[in-house]
Formats: sequence, structure tokens, C-alpha cells
Amino acid sequence: MPNVSLTKTPMPEQEPRARAKNFGEVALGYSPKQAMAEAGRCLGCKTRPCVGGCPVNVDIPAFLAAAAAGDFAGAYGVIRQTNALPAVCGRVCPQESQCEQLCVRGKKGEAVGIGRVERFAADWALEAKCSEKSAPSQGQPSNPRPAEPPQKRAGEALRVAVIGAGPAGLSCAGELARRGYQVTIFEALHKPGGVLVYGIPEFRLPKRIVAAEIEGLRRQGVAFELNAVIGKTITVEELLGEFSAVFIGSGAGLPNFMNIPGENYNGVYSANEYLTRANLMRAFDPAYDTPTIQSKKVAVVGGGNVAMDAARCALRLGAREVSIVYRRTEAEMPARREEIHHAAEEGVRFVLLTAPVRVLGDENRHVCGLECVQMQLGEPGADGRRRVSELPGTNFVMELDTVIVAIGNKPNTLVEEGTAGLETNRHNCLLVRENSLQTMRDGVFAGGDIVTGAATVILAMGAGRQAAAEIDDYLQK
Repeated sequence: MPNVSLTKTPMPEQEPRARAKNFGEVALGYSPKQAMAEAGRCLGCKTRPCVGGCPVNVDIPAFLAAAAAGDFAGAYGVIRQTNALPAVCGRVCPQESQCEQLCVRGKKGEAVGIGRVERFAADWALEAKCSEKSAPSQGQPSNPRPAEPPQKRAGEALRVAVIGAGPAGLSCAGELARRGYQVTIFEALHKPGGVLVYGIPEFRLPKRIVAAEIEGLRRQGVAFELNAVIGKTITVEELLGEFSAVFIGSGAGLPNFMNIPGENYNGVYSANEYLTRANLMRAFDPAYDTPTIQSKKVAVVGGGNVAMDAARCALRLGAREVSIVYRRTEAEMPARREEIHHAAEEGVRFVLLTAPVRVLGDENRHVCGLECVQMQLGEPGADGRRRVSELPGTNFVMELDTVIVAIGNKPNTLVEEGTAGLETNRHNCLLVRENSLQTMRDGVFAGGDIVTGAATVILAMGAGRQAAAEIDDYLQK
């Protein structure tokens, strides 16, 4: 009998004032009892709309049924059939606008906390070190054993190169390895994970979780070549000489800027640089030599998840006052409601209907203020978002020493500039053939942010999984 509760089982969290001073994970995760209770809220409806809302098509009713029965190994096994990074997705996937948005339980009360149960099952499996095919355990860890090798097939000797160890690349590699291919991932940074390690803070996604998920791919046979900048240290042309196919999943890591006066002053950061220092280079940890960013008053320009991450990092790095400056209202912010709520709880100020027009600097060319103008909302445009316009005569100055720009990213063009036959649009995104993820160059596929522009982790993973299937079809013809 499904749990009849109309509300989600609450997620234990760190207290706001305490967590704003540390990088420990905010959401503490369910206990086994809580996970079973939340999974038991699933109605097990035959139409299964939630599955259609998942970019990697996880069999959600099946894993929830297993979790509700205390079979956490079974739940994990179901998830891993289509999701290479369940512990990651359970934390950062926007379930509220995907699977949970379509949950029938949500028509009366709150949707099932699908992501929360997914996180629990994945964390339980990582702790238990159980393989994808572990026997049902009724909540008890099974005996640790290595993951089983991929099923042998005719094309097993074929080698595929994957460019980028972010969500798209990791998902593509995992699926190809499962299908029996020899896969090598080429990553420009010194650690694999892409945005999962340089962009998303420790308090939302602990790096030990990413490392554990990546270790699972290594056990599947996926190889990693780090510090490999494709287009510089090696080209796609050279990869095609060694591999049967190439997948480009290099993401969208080139930051956009405001293009306003004073933006080149010291103390102005792109969110990419700021978060990379704090996350991948662990500026918050005294054991690391990364220069710390000692700010007192910070403005973060933008209203997405990256802006929330940067603002919350600034608080934890010692800033006394942190403000989000956004030109629309909170209702229009693209960030997850959960992230906005957590930022507000921790003391981040929201300066809304406000747009920067000039960065002010002192005699040493260091930021000392941000001149802004108030905005007003107009009618919705073609994209459905309400237009904004300035209110003349409303300029004012915020006294600051740091400005962080978080207004989106676009793909870097390094890979395609050195590869004949690849085409891009005006946003630097790679063009792929209609109804396919194959580029205009035979044998070269692409997916994730490099094709769509900056999007979500799970959408990139879905593209990686789709590309793996298309590469398999291409190589087996």
C-alpha cells in the first residue's frame, strides 16, 4: 500500500548559520527509514509519466518500488541501467522541472522526492561498494566485489575517443564501455569530472562523490588521459588515426561578460574562475596553496544556479556582505528554487530589478563600487520571458571590492578551430546532423553543452547516452 502522505519526507540539512561558514554538504541525505517512507509515496501508476521526464529514462517506478521494500541494491541496479552518475544526479539534477514535475502524486500534494531517493540509493551503493548486479539486500550492504566486465560482442576491439570528462563525456564513455568498446577519455584539466569538479561547490556536490562515480567507470575499463588539451596537445585528426570514432563533449566553459566600462579592473571575476579556485583548486582549504580571494563586500551578477553557487562560496570564503544583482524579479530567476531558498537562508541579499552599468575602480585599478540602474518588467517576448527596460534617473552605486559575473557561458572553439569539417553556429555551438548527434564530419559525434549551449548536467548525460547508441550503430554497420 503506497504511503498516503501528501508531503515529501523532509530532507535533513545543516543549520543555515553554521553551514554558511563551512563547505560541508548542506543536504545531509535520508536515513534508510526515510528513504523507504519517501519511496513508498509512489503510486506505481501504469502510465509512468515520470520516466518520460527523465533525460536518461531511468525506470523510476521500479527503483522506487525496490527502495520502498528496503532493497537498496536492487534500486541502485535499476538506476544504473541507464544512469552512469546516480549519486551526482540525485544531488544536482533539477528533478522539480523534469521527472517530479510529471509525477501523478504531485496532482494532490507534493510530488515524490525522486531525486532524494535516487541520492540515497546511490550513496548506499557507494558505501557498500556493491556492483550493479548485487543481490537484493533488504537494506544491508552486500559483500564487496568488482563490477562485472562488459558483455563480449563482435565490435569489442573497436576503440572510441571521448573529448571531455564532464557529464556528457562520462555518460557516453560509460554506455560505450557497457556495450563492449574500449574507451579513452581525453580531459584538459588535471582531474576528471568537468563542471562537476570545477563548477559545482563542495557543499552541493562533494568531490569524493564525483571521484567514486568516476572510479566506477574505471572499473568498467574506461581509460583517462588528463592534461590533454584537444586542439593543442593532440588534434581530432590525430585521434581519428588511432580511434574508430570520436565523441566531443567538451562543454561550455567560456564565460560571457557584461561588456561595461571598468570590467577589466582587479576584483572582477568570471564565475568560472571564482568557482574553479574554490572548488577544483580548493581555495578554502589551508592545506592548498591556491591564493584565497579575500573579499569584504561582493556582488554576483546573474540569477542562475552558477550565480547562487558563487554567492554562497563568497560567504564561506569570508565575505561580510554578498548580494545577488539581477535585472528581473525572483520569479524570473532561472536558478532552482531550492538554491535560491538556501542562499537566502544563509544571508545572501537579493538586489532585484537592477542592472550594472559601470564598474568603479580606485587609484590602483581595484574595484571599489558598482554603478547600477533600476529596471522595470515589460511584456513577454517571443521566448516567453518578460522584457526589461531601464528606469531613467534611478542610477545608484553599491560599494564593493569584488564583482563576480555569472551571466552564462558558451563553448570554447579550440577543438573545432583545429578540425576540418566541423561547423558551428553564432553561439560557438557545434552543428550536428538532423535527428542525430553526428557532426558534419563522418565518425565525429558531439553532445551536451558543446551542442546546446550551457544547460543541465542530466541533459548533457542524456546526450552522451544517445551519442553512445549512435556511435554503436555507426560502427556496427
